[in-house]
Amino acid sequence: MHGKTILITAGPTYEKIDPVRFIGNYSSGKMGYALAAEAARRGAKVVLVSGPVALPTPEGDIERIDVESAAEMYEATTSRFPEADAAILCAAVADFTPDHTATTKIKRGDDGMVLHLVPTRDIAAALGGMKRDGQTLVGFALETDNELSNALGKMERKRLDMIVLNSLQDPGAGFRTDTNKVTIITHRSQTALALQSKASCACHIVDALASLIHNS
Repeated sequence: MHGKTILITAGPTYEKIDPVRFIGNYSSGKMGYALAAEAARRGAKVVLVSGPVALPTPEGDIERIDVESAAEMYEATTSRFPEADAAILCAAVADFTPDHTATTKIKRGDDGMVLHLVPTRDIAAALGGMKRDGQTLVGFALETDNELSNALGKMERKRLDMIVLNSLQDPGAGFRTDTNKVTIITHRSQTALALQSKASCACHIVDALASLIHNS
């Protein structure tokens, strides 16, 4: 990976409701940070676009860009993708965000509260549309049902070269764990890995990415 620039997204996004509340998810960022560490260990320059996490920046040639919202992650990734040889989109980006953010804390009332949500901009689709010859784009699919068909559909729609599938149905996989169980899918192969550490998963994923880069 020497001489290659790899853009990696990691962690959750927070979509503000008011100054003290947000819509978020359970992503810890551990998988994305393991990927950044592995790519840097192999000599790549890594641009790590990170949502809010409680993790230190891994060692190596890593430029960390901290963002909070899906909109901020979109701007950071689309602006830096042109310089990258590859991108790994590991972040758990919100699909929806409130259409209005209150400027002061919303007080408790006797009535319920209704939030109107609007779609966020699709980072994977945007990068897929920007992708030029020689660039490699890797996505993640965290599914709860119809896992394989959903992952294959996402890979096709968003012009991904590879997608990493994992299921919340698998014990020890998914958010906040130190382990993961993934299937690495390219247009030519599907490789199901046993449950293992996220660092070990990262090694296999970067192996597959390196193969795609060298064959592109």
